[in-house]
Amino acid sequence: MSEVVKTVELSFLVAFVTGVILGPIVIPFLKKLKFGQYIREEGPEAHKSKAGTPTMGGMIFLVALCVSVLISCFVLDDIHVKNSLAILAITLIYGLIGFGDDFIKVVMKRNLGLTAIQKMSFQFIGSALFAAYLVKIAKVGTKVNIPYTGFDLELGFLFVPFVMFVIIGTANGSNFTDGLDGLASSVTIPIAVFLGVVSIKKGAGVECVCFAFAGALVAFLLFNTYPARVFMGDTGSLALGAFVSGTAFILKMPIVIVIIAFIYFAEVVSVILQVLYFKKTGGKRLFKMAPIHHHFELCGYAETQVVCAFAVTTTILCLLAYLSI
Repeated sequence: MSEVVKTVELSFLVAFVTGVILGPIVIPFLKKLKFGQYIREEGPEAHKSKAGTPTMGGMIFLVALCVSVLISCFVLDDIHVKNSLAILAITLIYGLIGFGDDFIKVVMKRNLGLTAIQKMSFQFIGSALFAAYLVKIAKVGTKVNIPYTGFDLELGFLFVPFVMFVIIGTANGSNFTDGLDGLASSVTIPIAVFLGVVSIKKGAGVECVCFAFAGALVAFLLFNTYPARVFMGDTGSLALGAFVSGTAFILKMPIVIVIIAFIYFAEVVSVILQVLYFKKTGGKRLFKMAPIHHHFELCGYAETQVVCAFAVTTTILCLLAYLSI
């Protein structure tokens, strides 16, 4: 256990230090290239002052994650290396999808970025490749554990589409969550720590990538907390959900995502409900604004209060989820 702790500490520290070093290098570079954030006209009035803040900063924590994971691979067993690299791969694939979307928005000045079909197609391919890895190489089986029951549901041929649905859904949930300074990072850090602790308990061997991700996000948060000096953009926000869902599948506990990533899904559901209610009532709104973090903002809560509340909620949910292990 002491060796595991040392390896985990090293993974966290390497990612954290790398992120801290990269921040002051990447942020001025993004400013120089004029990779500034576009703020929607229909967004909260207070957010319009953020226009021009460098975006695509997710590359800071993604590079930090890569450095830490690649170093940790030297001390892991073969299958643990494969699983860690698979998690890194799905995270980077979604990061690249987000990067392409950001690049089109910021550099090519096309506000909508990738089209919905393009973005979904790339996500479909990425999640399908990861599902194939789970079945053919990791051999995680096709059963899904139901938290708190001890019951395993056999999905059979439905397992692959289930994997794809969960990864795409979680990634887009984290994408919606990235709307306030430090929100997406603050919510994902306790999730990464939770997944790392579970990996240690199960002997799954992917705790290094989990704590590396936590360390990279803590470093990024130093530059992203209110008032943010850089935004992660879709480069980072899509990668967050891919990491969470990918790791959960490696740990054979995908359903627990509903608990630990509740904030992600609350954000998505709030948007869906807002649209449905708007259409049903002929123009009325269920929330003052969606995603729901903007609703709380317009209710008078400061950004920092909303971020803190969502992060604390996630931490509590992670503790409750641990009881199901």
